[in-house]
Amino acid sequence: MPPNDPVLYERLADQWWRPRGPFAMLHWLAAARAALVPPASRPGAVLVDLGCGAGLLAPHLAGKGYRHIGVDLSRTALRQAGEHGVRGVQGDVLAVPLSDGCADVVVAGEILEHVHDLPGAVAQACRLLRPGGLLVLDTLAATALCRWVAVTVAERLPGLAPRGVHDPALLVDRAVLIGECARHGVRLTLRGIRPSMTDLLVWAVGRRASVRMVPVPTTAVLFQGRGRKES
Repeated sequence: MPPNDPVLYERLADQWWRPRGPFAMLHWLAAARAALVPPASRPGAVLVDLGCGAGLLAPHLAGKGYRHIGVDLSRTALRQAGEHGVRGVQGDVLAVPLSDGCADVVVAGEILEHVHDLPGAVAQACRLLRPGGLLVLDTLAATALCRWVAVTVAERLPGLAPRGVHDPALLVDRAVLIGECARHGVRLTLRGIRPSMTDLLVWAVGRRASVRMVPVPTTAVLFQGRGRKES
């Protein structure tokens, strides 16, 4: 199977909600991503979750007051997302079948490093935001260090990432990402994150259910982004 093949997700479709399965780190990242989303500022607020998978973000948004709409190519994943309260929309993040300005928040978690057209994906995310709306994302940086950590190492350690999930050629150029967001009226701020090493060691021996993501001073591997669309 070539790197970044969407078929991988179908083969592992029954593993999405296993906290110690091949998508375990996506659970940890979902919690960290949701922490950047404030409570809804108005009744009926909409959050669009691009590349939502099976809806791992949903439990972490509970009580924040959003109508959670998830966009994904996989019908199998969307069915599971629906079981967790996500309204699923089948579609490509490069051509999202939702209207301009429909979202108070757009979340793009661990999806930008899988697309072949980064400017196109950014344009879609920003298009969906209403003026003043919030963009939240996390992804992997296009650096030699990230290729080694996220592909060479992580895809060979049990429970961190499925083998072949990433194509190193698609890792995200941070300057391009910031520039494309700015072009569409979103001033993006980045911060680096990583798993807590203490939590990871305790998790590895089965004595912890999840791992906290903690900030680091570099965005050269895994990073979050947050920014508002200008009014």
